[in-house]
Amino acid sequence: MITDTVNPVLRVAPAAPAEAAAHFRASLAFHADVSDVAAALAAGGDPGFVVVDSRSTGSWDQGHIPGAVHLPTALIPEQAERLLDKAVPVVTYCWGPGCNGATRAALALAELGYRVKEMLGGFEYWAREGFAYETWQGGARRETDPLTAPAEGECGC
Repeated sequence: MITDTVNPVLRVAPAAPAEAAAHFRASLAFHADVSDVAAALAAGGDPGFVVVDSRSTGSWDQGHIPGAVHLPTALIPEQAERLLDKAVPVVTYCWGPGCNGATRAALALAELGYRVKEMLGGFEYWAREGFAYETWQGGARRETDPLTAPAEGECGC
């Protein structure tokens, strides 16, 4: 049986390879992966960027990346220059994939002249991948979720 319908995946044809390469290269200029941020911070020394938590104080107190700067999005216009150096790239994060707070923070910082990337996955994936974090009560770490961070060497990312 021959059908004239095209499935939803191919209804819009994939981009040409050169266009796709340009798009994905550009995407990497705007985004950082949780595990890449964690690896850069764990390597010791200056990672060459600062991490900014753009969430509320209540969210910050529940858990945040060690060494992150707490700068809620609404306060960026009045506090960014006091807390951040424009010569140092910034990586923003919020709760997780269902939250665009890191995107809004990155936009606000870029509009002020900062070089910025958004950390994909946010704090949710930081915790789910088993990386240490700080709370108002001290340090914490959750058991690694095997769906987000398979055993070492299995992902291939």
